Amino acid sequence: MTESYVATSTITIDAPRGRVWSVLTDSVAIKEFMFGTDVVTDWAVGSPILWRGVWQGKEYEDKGVILEVEPEWRLVNTHFSPLSGQDDVPENYHTLTWTLTGEGDTTEFTLSQDNNSTVEGAAHSKGMWDSLVKGVKAIAERDSSVR
Repeated sequence: MTESYVATSTITIDAPRGRVWSVLTDSVAIKEFMFGTDVVTDWAVGSPILWRGVWQGKEYEDKGVILEVEPEWRLVNTHFSPLSGQDDVPENYHTLTWTLTGEGDTTEFTLSQDNNSTVEGAAHSKGMWDSLVKGVKAIAERDSSVR
């Protein structure tokens, strides 16, 4: 039996859930917090989601499917990156779960990624997601240009 590790990053954001949700689903904000990535999706359950960009000098197109959408609370999607060097088969996909909790002007944002095959792989993913959640926080807490 193969082990599977989950990478989780959590941050407290001084902004209401609606504001954070707007940041998570806005293509301009995504490009900023997700390392220059362009996202293509309609955010509907069952729809594809594509992330395109350049990472360390290589063009990429990651892909997945939207599994759950509960505005201002939860987004779940699959994710596969050819940059992983793995075959594009279901067992090599991750599930990303984006969760928002809190009331009023404070939101706890958690991003988790399952199906990491090693502790080291999970730690690497956590490092990437730690950077991403900090980016979401920075955008959500500055003036509300993203709605």
